[in-house]
Amino acid sequence: MSLPGPVQKLIKQWSKLPGVGEKTARRMVFHLLRQEPGQIKDFGNAVIALTENIRRCSVCGAITDVDPCPICTDPIRNRKLLCIVESEEDCVAMEQAGIFNGIYHVLGGRLSPLDDEEIPEESIERMRQRVEEGGIEEIILATAPRIEGDLTAYAIQEALEGLPVKISRLSYGLPVGGSIGFADRVTLHMAMESRKEMS
Repeated sequence: MSLPGPVQKLIKQWSKLPGVGEKTARRMVFHLLRQEPGQIKDFGNAVIALTENIRRCSVCGAITDVDPCPICTDPIRNRKLLCIVESEEDCVAMEQAGIFNGIYHVLGGRLSPLDDEEIPEESIERMRQRVEEGGIEEIILATAPRIEGDLTAYAIQEALEGLPVKISRLSYGLPVGGSIGFADRVTLHMAMESRKEMS
């Protein structure tokens, strides 16, 4: 049986999402088709709002609907501590764990030669400028505990060479090969508490 064009198109788009294959995408689309038209429109409007209302913070690079983001403008945050994460999802995980009261810098990428991925150059430049402009005493590298995270951490350390700032990295309380975004609160807390200075 040939599916109608709009159904096929949505299945194709949905199957592009991470962890979603064609069968799962098809199941999601058919679930939507069983909903009331108003619910489907609400879902569609929520997706459209991502492109219309969400942007990257001009200071830290996190996703936000106001610029600068609430973390960057919060006067209670410790501006001497800068936590560098690979992605927005990592930033959200750290915040939800409630273990860090400093400020963030979201790289928006990682160094992975095998996947032909690089850290955006403008992100590196913005990070270095933030450190040069002042007040930051320690940088905490919260990169994933796998080879790409190691490469990313060393690239950041190299980019900050010569600046008078302490650089530490989250401890390996995090599972090797895991992701910051999926770590639980206790694991993130232990990793933060036992971070080690990079030499």
